[in-house]
Amino acid sequence: MQEKLTTVDPAEVAKFEAMALEWWDYEGKFKPLHMLNPCRLDYITQQIATEFNIDLKESLPFKGLRILDIGCGGGLLCEPMARLGADVVGADAAKNNIPVAQIHAQKQNLEIDYRHTTAEDLEKEGEIFDIILNMEVIEHVPHPLTYLSACHQLMRPGGLHICSTLNRNLKSFAYAIIGAEWIMQWLPKGTHDWKKFITPDELFKLLSHAGFEPLDRKGFVFNKLEWSWSVSVENLDVNYVTTSKKPL
Repeated sequence: MQEKLTTVDPAEVAKFEAMALEWWDYEGKFKPLHMLNPCRLDYITQQIATEFNIDLKESLPFKGLRILDIGCGGGLLCEPMARLGADVVGADAAKNNIPVAQIHAQKQNLEIDYRHTTAEDLEKEGEIFDIILNMEVIEHVPHPLTYLSACHQLMRPGGLHICSTLNRNLKSFAYAIIGAEWIMQWLPKGTHDWKKFITPDELFKLLSHAGFEPLDRKGFVFNKLEWSWSVSVENLDVNYVTTSKKPL
C-alpha cells in the first residue's frame, strides 16, 4: 500500500513553534517579515482588487470574500485582510502560533478564525475559499505538489491563489542564508533549507500540475540603501510572488 504524502514537515513546524512568542516583536526573529509586510500587502490587495473588480477606496472593500491564510503564523496578513472586511481563516500547523495570533487579534478588536490545522485537513472538512494566501510556506513543506493540490481543492472555481517563496540560485543562498541568517542574524540559523527553494519556472509548473492557471509573477526586492522593500517586474532573483487562479 502506497504511503499517503503529507503536506507537513514536523521539523519545519518545530522551528516556528520555538519562535511563536516573537511574532509581534518588530525587532525580533520575524523582523524580516515585518519589513516585507507592507510590500506583500500592496501586491496582494492590488491582485485581489484587479481580479474581483474591487475599488480599494471603498469602506471594507473585501467584504463578502472568504480568505484563507495558510501558514498564518502570528497573523501578520490575517489582520489587515480582516480590516479590509474579509472573512478570514488563519491556519497553521504550528500549534503555538495560534494563541499568539488570537490574543493579538482580540487586542485589535478583530474577528479572525484561527485554527491549528493543515491544508489536507481543511480539504477533508469541505472548506471552500475565494482567496488563498500561501506566503513563505511552500519552501517548508516536504511535498510541494501535494500541498498545492490540497490548496487547489480548497478554492472555489474562479478563486485566486497568491503564493510567495524564495528562488534557488547562488544569489538567494548569499542573501537568504548567509546574509539573513549568518551575518544579519535576522533569523535563526537553519530556518531555511536552500535545497527546498523553488525557482519561478518550477513553481509555475507545480501550480499548473496542481490545476491552477498561473497569471503573474514578480519579485520582492530589498533596497539596502533605503532599507525598504519594493515590487519588481524583472528581479525575481531572491524573494518572489506568484498569482494564479482556479479555472471556472
